[in-house]
Amino acid sequence: MESIYIHGGIRLQGQVRIQGSKNAVLPVLAATILTKGKNTIRNCPKLTDVFCMQTLLKNIGCRIHFHGTDLKVDATDVDLLRVSGRLKGEAVCSMRSSITLLGALLGRFGEAYLEYPGGCVIGERPIDIHLMALEKFGVTFEEDAGGIHAFTKGLTGTNVKLPFPSVGATENIVLTGVSARGKTVIEGAAREPEIVSLCEFLRLAGAKIYGDGTERIEIEGGLPLHGTEYAVPGDRIVAGTYMCACLAAGGEVFLREAPTEQMARQLYCAEQMGARWQTEKDGLYVQMSERPCAVPYIRTEPYPGFPTDMQSLFLAVAAVAKGECLMEETIFENRFHILPYLEKMGAEIEIIDTNKVRVKGVDTLQGNLVEAKELRGGAALIVAGIAAKDITIVEGCKYIERGYENICRDLRELGVRIYGV
Repeated sequence: MESIYIHGGIRLQGQVRIQGSKNAVLPVLAATILTKGKNTIRNCPKLTDVFCMQTLLKNIGCRIHFHGTDLKVDATDVDLLRVSGRLKGEAVCSMRSSITLLGALLGRFGEAYLEYPGGCVIGERPIDIHLMALEKFGVTFEEDAGGIHAFTKGLTGTNVKLPFPSVGATENIVLTGVSARGKTVIEGAAREPEIVSLCEFLRLAGAKIYGDGTERIEIEGGLPLHGTEYAVPGDRIVAGTYMCACLAAGGEVFLREAPTEQMARQLYCAEQMGARWQTEKDGLYVQMSERPCAVPYIRTEPYPGFPTDMQSLFLAVAAVAKGECLMEETIFENRFHILPYLEKMGAEIEIIDTNKVRVKGVDTLQGNLVEAKELRGGAALIVAGIAAKDITIVEGCKYIERGYENICRDLRELGVRIYGV
């Protein structure tokens, strides 16, 4: 799918099931390398990034196949000879989460070579913090123009104090720590739900981990890990995307299997904008009767603060809201790629500086030809198109497919006239 066509201006109505979490499943798949046995990952979303990780795992000897929404991974026959030189190419370069394979491979084999990981153009996201943390376990790194060679004579538990609650670095430390001899303590750990999911999987596989979801995580390392089964929770960003579509265009929707307990800041902002919402036994009900009201100030922060992945989506809602919104991005330095396209659709946006914009809502946007430059920005342009008059065409859909299993199918379930070509 290269382009998405949206016939906008229709209020949403209906219900849709929320897919499994992209950000949760990728580190869990990396963690399967540490287990000698068969794993079943339930509710696994079929995404470009998941297929990339699947390719990487197959390249190093894992046996993998999808059965419905279950992904079965058997890492029994992974060996160091197969690992050498295999973690390279487009699958690594197109997916930043591949960096978590370093911790898993070091834990299993004590050695790994990985090309520099890639991803969306939303910021540099240097991996220095990962390397600094892993060095404390006794890992040595040699870098060349193409990638990183990591090796160790033996992992030893350690104390790591992170200068910033990096999700990826916390995941890598956890994956290394469960294999290291002795105790590992992480101070300043990321608290995101995806960290909790990784630790839940590892505990089911036999690890002893305490404190995930807080700033201090303790790990008793060196225990043998076995295959297990794990169900991936619903994707809080996908649920937030469809909620934003309802906020922007109006209507009422039911988001089945939405992880509402992970969406507190999103729901708070939605309520400020005038939405009514209610948590049900099996999901989230959202109703938007009138044009949204602007939230005066939104600032992205590490969890449990407002998620950076929702910034561009709420920016699209703010573009049609009554009043003004000051949006500040504190996580990534290059996350305003959608601004020229929203302005092309009629949005009134003032750039304050590189990480702040002021949006003055307009009565309506006008459909236009726009282009996705990164994952969440692409989804935000779809939200804008849903609220706009006439037809919006969103190009660059390869980015959107990294995080949404089938966004056109899901939005059609909510009454949106949308299709991809």
